[in-house]
Amino acid sequence: MKFLNSLLLTQSNLLSFLIVGSLLFTLGCHQSNTSENSFRSIDDIFQSYHTFKQQINPIEATKAGEKSYNNKIANYISSDYQDYLKGQYDLYLDTLGTFDATSVTSSQWLSIQTMRWDCSIKRAGLLQPLVTMASPMYNLPSFELMPLIQVQSLHLYVAQLAAGNSVHPFETIEDYDQWLQRTTDYLTFLDTCIIKMKLGMSQGIVLPKSLVQKVLPQLEPFITESIESHLFYTPIKNMPTYFNSVESDRLATAYRNMINEELKPKYRELRAFLKNEYLPKSRSTSGLGSLPGGLETYQYLVRLHTTTDLTIDEIHNKGLTEVDRILSEMEKAKKSMGFNGDIKDFFEFIRNSPKQMPFTQPEQVIQHFDEIKWRVGDSLSALFNLKPKATFEVRRTEAFREASASAEYVPGSKDASRSGIFYVPIPDVTHYNKYADEALFLHEAIPGHHYQLSLQQENKQLPAFLHPESLGVFVEGWALYAESLGRELGLYQDPIQYFGMLSMEMHRAIRLVVDTGIHGKGWTRAQAIQYSLDHEAESEASIISEIERYMATPGQALSYKIGQLKIQELRSRAKKKLGEKFDIKAFHDQVLNTGSLPLIVLEKKINNWITTQGAGEKS
Repeated sequence: MKFLNSLLLTQSNLLSFLIVGSLLFTLGCHQSNTSENSFRSIDDIFQSYHTFKQQINPIEATKAGEKSYNNKIANYISSDYQDYLKGQYDLYLDTLGTFDATSVTSSQWLSIQTMRWDCSIKRAGLLQPLVTMASPMYNLPSFELMPLIQVQSLHLYVAQLAAGNSVHPFETIEDYDQWLQRTTDYLTFLDTCIIKMKLGMSQGIVLPKSLVQKVLPQLEPFITESIESHLFYTPIKNMPTYFNSVESDRLATAYRNMINEELKPKYRELRAFLKNEYLPKSRSTSGLGSLPGGLETYQYLVRLHTTTDLTIDEIHNKGLTEVDRILSEMEKAKKSMGFNGDIKDFFEFIRNSPKQMPFTQPEQVIQHFDEIKWRVGDSLSALFNLKPKATFEVRRTEAFREASASAEYVPGSKDASRSGIFYVPIPDVTHYNKYADEALFLHEAIPGHHYQLSLQQENKQLPAFLHPESLGVFVEGWALYAESLGRELGLYQDPIQYFGMLSMEMHRAIRLVVDTGIHGKGWTRAQAIQYSLDHEAESEASIISEIERYMATPGQALSYKIGQLKIQELRSRAKKKLGEKFDIKAFHDQVLNTGSLPLIVLEKKINNWITTQGAGEKS
């Protein structure tokens, strides 16, 4: 076994060196030019950090409309890549330490505090026993030895890009060639995944068995589909007609060869490894706490995702309190509808009500959300001064991932040339339940993710590094807060939809309980599923999918409720202290006009605003 460990480490380091060589070559100019002496002003530092984040997260750069890195995918689990990050975070932290609140403007000071927090928490992640860095795709932790999971994983994201309807453009010949280069990087990443997972097997650091069983069928269509039906061939079938025939034929041949000679063999190798070697060694436990260093890592993830110093126990108990409060509100709502059974009976009624499952075609679901969009639009001016310029569309989640997917929002490009997308999974339209769709729309679209993230991207006063999605606790906290604005925006006239909002809030409160239960208190998968079934109206299949998501992404699900509670707390504080001077539109401006902030920074900002408003000054 010692020999095997040595061999795996040698292979890993060698492969990392080969992989990251090209990355460091790309970053070389930036690395050599980035020093404390090269920064002339705080704006130079902000711009440097923005460039650094784009270079280490090429897909995120593409997502923001930056085309310079469209031919790359970062191998973020490789050791050299992580060593480079640590050095850069040290440099930025040392440089930021030379500034204080008296040497910059108030808005720059907010940005400095946000950047300092970002560098500090990411650097801390590089030192954790299980977490090595934050993943470039979803601001989630990357588990070096457990890099492939059934949700929010690079293999799923790359497939989404490959279909040609996501953030990677397929408009020019160069776009098509760059995707081939990106695919080469992706295949190298999969090589690294196998090596890292073998190392994890030797150390007892492996995924739960139930998660591995969900990954395996995700690979199957990429192995079995014919070229013409293959997702990675879709851009060829949708090739622009203005390409000349020589280039069209060349690209078609190149994509065929890539799929047949590179992609399919690599997926067969990955499937065989997962099925024959990894699955038998995968674990029966559900949480990080069962792994070496796991509890320490989970407490770090709590800090990363909540931007607070709350302990595991504090969050667990906060969740229990919120579950009880929301359950009391649900009882009131149930009684107002004249339902005589207990709350569990009402959950069953909601889950199975034919009236809440009226659709026969997926297009009807999309139209349903478009109707909600129309109803909300006329009411926004009552609560908001700020309004984004960007548009969005509602789209069905792709078939290859919708069985395990939740509804989600993908922002448009920074220049608004690509609209945002609100993805809705509809795996079985006849069982699609609409009871919470008004709250879902407020969360994912307006005034939730689309609204907040578009304003963030469009805010020219912000440093560029604050334009991407950034802090989940702010982004998700705002979106959950947005759900509570439904009645103020003319929604929730149907009591079922109001109950749906309570159900979605309950869903996020339950997360505080089950996430900390699974990873911090030794809860089993079955125990977490049963707790959810007892306290919310989601179907059992949906609950299982959610619990397995929490198993795969520890701590991420805490961000929603913790962020919402803080925004609600700040709104209540402002209203209480300002009295008649309180302006809800001005409050929302303050929350939204400086990008995604750590909660501790947001609280300081709002407290200062309350003080200046109370003194009759302009903020």
